[in-house]
Amino acid sequence: MTYLVTGGCGFIGSNITGRLLRDGTDVVVFDNMSRNGSSENLAWLRKSGLAPEKFIHGDIRNQGDVDALIEAVKPEAVFHLSGQVAMTTSMRVPRRDFEINVLGSINLLESVRRHSPVAAIVYSSSNKVYGDLGGVAFREMEKRYVAVDFPHGISETAPLDFHTPYGCSKGAADQYMLDYARTYGLKTVVFRHSTVYGGRQYATYDQGWVGWFCQQALAQKADPSIAPFTISGDGKQVRDLLFADDAVEGYLAAVSQLERVKGEAFNIGGGMENSSSLLELFDTLEEIFQIRLAYRPIEWRAGDQKLFVADIAKASRLLNWKPRVGKEAGIRAMCSWVGSL
Repeated sequence: MTYLVTGGCGFIGSNITGRLLRDGTDVVVFDNMSRNGSSENLAWLRKSGLAPEKFIHGDIRNQGDVDALIEAVKPEAVFHLSGQVAMTTSMRVPRRDFEINVLGSINLLESVRRHSPVAAIVYSSSNKVYGDLGGVAFREMEKRYVAVDFPHGISETAPLDFHTPYGCSKGAADQYMLDYARTYGLKTVVFRHSTVYGGRQYATYDQGWVGWFCQQALAQKADPSIAPFTISGDGKQVRDLLFADDAVEGYLAAVSQLERVKGEAFNIGGGMENSSSLLELFDTLEEIFQIRLAYRPIEWRAGDQKLFVADIAKASRLLNWKPRVGKEAGIRAMCSWVGSL
């Protein structure tokens, strides 16, 4: 098979591409190199065996670029990771967010429909399609919020409720992916991610919170006198943590189980046992680095969820997939990778 990874020099994209290269699989990477860390990830992929002709520089927003790509490659599987991935960025520049996430996805769907209609497309969506979960009852505990009626997390039956431009753009693309399966018979699969973290993630203040706080802990370990970092909200908000290696296994599983899962959406995350609040993450980082973290709270981010933990029962059942890397081992690995930069 020939695989195409859009956004293949980003975080998840480079991890998927690296795995395919190690497996000796034919893979093509498409990226416009705009993300922080893209150049470093491309250099790493080339050292890992990505041939020069297998990297194509282009922009998902440009229909001509995408048409030429799909017509030339005619992939049997596409991992669609190109995207604007920061909620805060979407609020500053909503049109750009729309063009990348919605228009870019339409460009890909149309090109595949014309030039490679048998291809699988696995799309990286977001838990933000469920909005702020305002209808969910939360209980405030000492260091986290608990969704009392959802002990196993949020399932795919939760109502869609797009909040913020980012939620709207990811949600619109999510629904286009599913509708192109219904209307045109394309073999699309949607992954609604919670928090994914691990190596090759060049985290920033706006995106990649686990990696970002690992960076802050390392900085305070090196210099305890530096200014405290900020956190949005009270630190009790909860996400489930999925290590990059496990995310890659999910994408590969979607292709291997394609006939069973095409046209389906899955909540993909670490599940309840790998959930963590910010405060609980700080406890882990303080233990790892033997320091006391200094931080100060600021106002909540617009549309932020007090809790999102993916109920991964559907993915476990239909994809025969579940996370294998526990959160403590994953956080330690993340800290080691950040410390190596």
